[in-house]
Amino acid sequence: MTLMMSGFSKFCAVAFISSLAAIATRGASTNGQHLTLERLFDSTEFSTESYGQVVWTKQGSGYFKFEKAQDGEGRDLLRVDAATGKKELIVPAHAFVPSGESSPLSVEGFEFSSDESKLLIFTNAKRVWRGKTRGDYWLLDLTSRELKQLGGDAPPASMQFATFSPDGARIAYVQEHNLYAQDLRNLEVTPLTTNGCSTLINGTFDWVYEEELGLRNGFRWSPDGRRVAYWQLDTSNEREFYLVNDIDGLYSRPIPIPYPKVGESNALARVGVVSAEGGETKWLELPGQPQDQYIAHMDWASNSTQIVLQQFNRVQSTNRVFLADAATGKARQVLVETDSTWVSNDNPTRWLDKGAALLWLSERDGWRHAYRAPLGGHEPSLITKADFDVVSIESVDERGGWLYFLASPENAGRRYLYRAPLGGGKPERITPATQTGSHSYQISPDGHWAIHTWSSFNTPPVTDLIRLPAHGTVRVLESNEKLKEKLDTLEKPSGEFFQVDIGESVRLDGWCLKPPGFDSAKKYPVLFYVYGEPGGQTVSDAWHDKRHLWHWMLAQQGYVIMSIDNRGTPAPRGREWRKSIFHKIGQLNASDQAAGVRALLRTRPYLDPERVGVWGWSGGGSSTLNAILQYPDLYQTAMAVAPVPNFRFYDSIYEERYMGLPQENEAGYRLGSPITHARGLKGNLLIVHGTGDDNVHYQGTETLVNELVAYKKQFSMMAYPNRTHSISEGKNTTLHLYTLLTRYLNEHLPAGNSHPAHAPTVSRNE
Repeated sequence: MTLMMSGFSKFCAVAFISSLAAIATRGASTNGQHLTLERLFDSTEFSTESYGQVVWTKQGSGYFKFEKAQDGEGRDLLRVDAATGKKELIVPAHAFVPSGESSPLSVEGFEFSSDESKLLIFTNAKRVWRGKTRGDYWLLDLTSRELKQLGGDAPPASMQFATFSPDGARIAYVQEHNLYAQDLRNLEVTPLTTNGCSTLINGTFDWVYEEELGLRNGFRWSPDGRRVAYWQLDTSNEREFYLVNDIDGLYSRPIPIPYPKVGESNALARVGVVSAEGGETKWLELPGQPQDQYIAHMDWASNSTQIVLQQFNRVQSTNRVFLADAATGKARQVLVETDSTWVSNDNPTRWLDKGAALLWLSERDGWRHAYRAPLGGHEPSLITKADFDVVSIESVDERGGWLYFLASPENAGRRYLYRAPLGGGKPERITPATQTGSHSYQISPDGHWAIHTWSSFNTPPVTDLIRLPAHGTVRVLESNEKLKEKLDTLEKPSGEFFQVDIGESVRLDGWCLKPPGFDSAKKYPVLFYVYGEPGGQTVSDAWHDKRHLWHWMLAQQGYVIMSIDNRGTPAPRGREWRKSIFHKIGQLNASDQAAGVRALLRTRPYLDPERVGVWGWSGGGSSTLNAILQYPDLYQTAMAVAPVPNFRFYDSIYEERYMGLPQENEAGYRLGSPITHARGLKGNLLIVHGTGDDNVHYQGTETLVNELVAYKKQFSMMAYPNRTHSISEGKNTTLHLYTLLTRYLNEHLPAGNSHPAHAPTVSRNE
């Protein structure tokens, strides 16, 4: 049920029913040329096809892939030769059928032993926080075809992160906060830890480490397979936040989640080493107080005697790299990265020179560059010698002497493959100059082949197999031709990318969708799609699936849809661009967005200044609130989905990274938080939130509601019971959500020549 708190509540039900009918039937008489909500969110008509997961073989040039069984139920596992495309059946679907069962296992993940003689199968997966990381594991011997379930007497769907030892003789895994090793010859299970409980986590992580540091699997085998290094988190000092499940029983049920909010106590993290045979753990000795540090990365060095760790201070302005002795626990610092703002956590352990140096990303010279960082104390040496950012590392070809990486020197919204000599030198572009858009690569271990996927703003993904470095296409693997043909039957909006000058030598990147049959002499309502925080970039020349097509649908209805990226978004435009938002989230992004809107209203007379809307999700929901609350005479309608109205309510690692500790930046937290500006609301505001959101808590929306009520502000609100941050669980939820958004937009920011009642006005010269 939607809680309506506005002056139009008396006729809301009638308007809702009539608008639903209009939305559902719009385009029905145009022979399929128009999109509808049902076509987008209640069918597979416009679904994007993917080539699927592949695993490159370590033996030769080829990859493994599952395909639908040629004969019977399930999927066959094939080896595909890269050069010829010839497919070899490795495991037929019927070999995945456990003894006594009639159906094959649903394979949701797999790993080969180092000699590719055994296959570790992950199935029956269940969600833990964001991902499905808990389930069952089976072992398949590829020679004998013997299939065994692993984990001993572990309860169903309770194992996590089962991983082969380097010699393939054992696996290690986590089960109910403890770490175990299992011998694959006799299936004997050895507990490596026994003290795990709800507040002492071995081998995996709490909510915030997973969400903000990207850590899930919390253990690493030594290269010789004799020991395991692992994280242990003590969450006993973390306060619990309670979600409330009101809909799965007669009485409500509280769901406790250890969740450190800004300024609150974090989990205490440490790393220990234990024998694969069991026994006492040797804890590594790192300096500083654990409550003021994060251990963001850990792995074995190129040997089985040393471990490399990365330790961030709490505000993440310093990252110290330590090399620790696995036997004694003693650690010495070998590298330090500092920044006056924050240091990005983008350096998983990547070795060079047979373990003598790390491949390291740093912004120390103003660009995100790749460096060779020796462990012997010498200063890092620059590899990517060019005045542009490295977006991500794609592959290291040490034999050939090349580093492959993504970059976009001329257009921050695109992604191309480059390579640079590992000894340092001028990078060269590998993606052909004739191919624009955005490109991603799964490069083979030998650096000779890649699964390459490219798309653009109006072109669905195409996946092909290419040779490197020539980038020659060997064969197309997935073309999405059916989707392209379907799109060709539509009335398409026209799209463009642009830059808008907001003064002081700042130009913001943006995109625009105009209605079919656009007439520059007419006035159109404009809806801005925003994110605006360091966690995301909205202006990219890439295919964005259903949400993008929803924007198409709105353009077909007569809306101009726009998006601009303010300073502080993670675009490859240099350190200064990204770090300018430090301590000013909610201020700099809001002012940049507003300046961009004003400039566009001045220079594009077809945009109606009395019909300016904005919407966004998560951080974009926060930006949406700040837009309409801080600039009420500019934005007339706003739709905020899963926002953070008070930055003090979000998690410690994310918010403190960009905003600092609350006692050190009290004004920044206050002025940047949308709730501070609640009294400024003039226009139409819709707030949407899932009550089961473990990421951005519904609590924040409730506090904003209280503040708006206190100021006698009218608004609309929709709470989705028990839905998470994605608001996707449950039958028809996604369809319902986008119907709600579309209906609200149609009512309060109507297309055509209609103007909403009581619309705030704005001067073009404001």
